[in-house]
Amino acid sequence: MKTRYITIIFLFFSLVSFSQEIKGIWSGGINVGENKTINFTFTITKEGQSYSTIIDIPTQRIKGIKAQSTNYKRDSLVIDFSNVGMFYKGVFKTNYSEIKGRITEGLNSFVLNLKRDKIKTNNTLNRPQEPIKPYPYLEENVYFENNKDQIRLAGTLTKPFGNKKFPVVILISGSGPQDRDETISKHKPFLILADYLTRKGIAVLRYDDRGFGESKGIHSEATTYDFATDVLSAVKYLKSRNDIDKNAIGLIGHSEGAIIAPLAANKSKDVAFIISLAGTGISGTELSIMQSKTLRPFPVPDEKIYEQAIRRAIEIAKQDKKIPIIKLELKKHYQETIAPILKNLSVSDIEIDRILNSLVAMRTTKWVRYFYGYNPAVEYEKLNIPVLSLNGSLDTQVPAKINQAGLRQALIKGKNKDFKIIELEGLNHLFQNAKTGNMNEYSEIEETFSPKALAILSDWILTHVE
Repeated sequence: MKTRYITIIFLFFSLVSFSQEIKGIWSGGINVGENKTINFTFTITKEGQSYSTIIDIPTQRIKGIKAQSTNYKRDSLVIDFSNVGMFYKGVFKTNYSEIKGRITEGLNSFVLNLKRDKIKTNNTLNRPQEPIKPYPYLEENVYFENNKDQIRLAGTLTKPFGNKKFPVVILISGSGPQDRDETISKHKPFLILADYLTRKGIAVLRYDDRGFGESKGIHSEATTYDFATDVLSAVKYLKSRNDIDKNAIGLIGHSEGAIIAPLAANKSKDVAFIISLAGTGISGTELSIMQSKTLRPFPVPDEKIYEQAIRRAIEIAKQDKKIPIIKLELKKHYQETIAPILKNLSVSDIEIDRILNSLVAMRTTKWVRYFYGYNPAVEYEKLNIPVLSLNGSLDTQVPAKINQAGLRQALIKGKNKDFKIIELEGLNHLFQNAKTGNMNEYSEIEETFSPKALAILSDWILTHVE
């Protein structure tokens, strides 16, 4: 009997100490090639019997990603932050002082081993365009409701000093979860844009995407259409203020934001103009096929056959069938088409299976299935408000010529009487002056946003709100 009690007491204290081991700060880095490391910090807390995790990515200047769930059983840790497109699975080692695991984002999977405490990183960046407080204008943290989806959104409103009613623009971020500054590749383009325009006399509202930062909701469960309802909620909020010119509310969308903007504008009589930054003018299907070829990280023996395989994959993904059935069809299709290519590149069977499963998961999200069937040109054709389109000639994600041609044709067909389409020489997808336009170049460039592009934006807006 005594031995039994001793065993029970031992197990009790083991479980108590064991459950405490997970709490705290865990950090590690992933190697992304060319001697580059992206560092992650997971802060794990416990309330009652439930765990929660906040993820920071200091090398990318990203903070406060809230995981959807944190599951911990014995020596296994699973952190689901698919709300922002990522997933972590690890196993505790070395008396629970280290976690060995992998982090997955889309098609990419990396080893990410975590140890206690924060990694010391050199965050010294030369970003000469970033403003330093105190700002010569007012800055206000604001909150507004998307009543349709019952989501509270959080953002920042900057406006010039003075008692007049100011024109205002709403900044709409690109694909993937973004904070209000659209922090990407160590840059904060929306911070720069908001600062520049506010100094020119234009109020700016920028906000955290749903499910990110201080905004509620689940990003991974939303489509481009859903994000448009967030924009409409922002418009409604601005209309409720007595310091905003209700007749001069404009939308500036970057990348996916530029195809969200016309969706929102066509559902509201209160949008006065639209600016498309690196926006697309072709269907989601065609853009996806184009990107699958130009951004593909591996060679293929026959480009034509590869494109046919991608088109067929998208056709399967778009079907009006139950998702499990679509996933089975896609997996079979990839096993017949993509797997042989990867095998010829000496990729292991285990890794091939992981890649195919990631491809299937990516092709069947709610967002991507909507995106495949969405053509922004259809929405731009309906617009009868002023439109400005800016694209960089070195944009490798959204090539300027074909996409601006699509927008131009749509606006002409819709008989829009006030639009301007400009291709800016030497600028990339983020509107930086670039050498190649490749994505791996973004973070290495000091400039965040071309002064020439900023001047074109502000001049065009002021012309249309005076």
